Amino acid sequence: MVEKKNRMSNFGNTNNNKLVVKSSTANLITIRKFINNKASLFGFSKDEIEDIVLSVDEACTNIIEHSYNSKPNFDIEISVTFSKNKFIVKIVDYGESFEPNSLKDMDIELYRKQRRVGGLGVYLMKTLMDDVKYTSVKNKYNQVLLTKKLAQ
Repeated sequence: MVEKKNRMSNFGNTNNNKLVVKSSTANLITIRKFINNKASLFGFSKDEIEDIVLSVDEACTNIIEHSYNSKPNFDIEISVTFSKNKFIVKIVDYGESFEPNSLKDMDIELYRKQRRVGGLGVYLMKTLMDDVKYTSVKNKYNQVLLTKKLAQ
């Protein structure tokens, strides 16, 4: 129980659990460091941390490229919360709406055979995380929740 209490105290100050960056790929390293630090404090293994970091990186890259059309002066808000054994990363942007249901399921073998490049972000997030939820309110905001469970 002590380990869980210590882990929970690391997340007590919500100001330290939020990061706002501009929509530039130069800020991806700041995002990766922030998520790496928070996932480490929560108690994930190195491999699990890498999965979480990659998923968040892909989500933010998609926001930069697609929601903000590579314009570097818009906000991306990233916050980390936890609920029991769940580590939840919420990413919010205010760019163009995204409808995840419009994407077809990825045929990874066909993708590989066609030697395509790019377009794996959503597939990776869904593969590496335990849960991925999108919310998009047209002309207002987009939100993605990435959840990873900590093995007990």
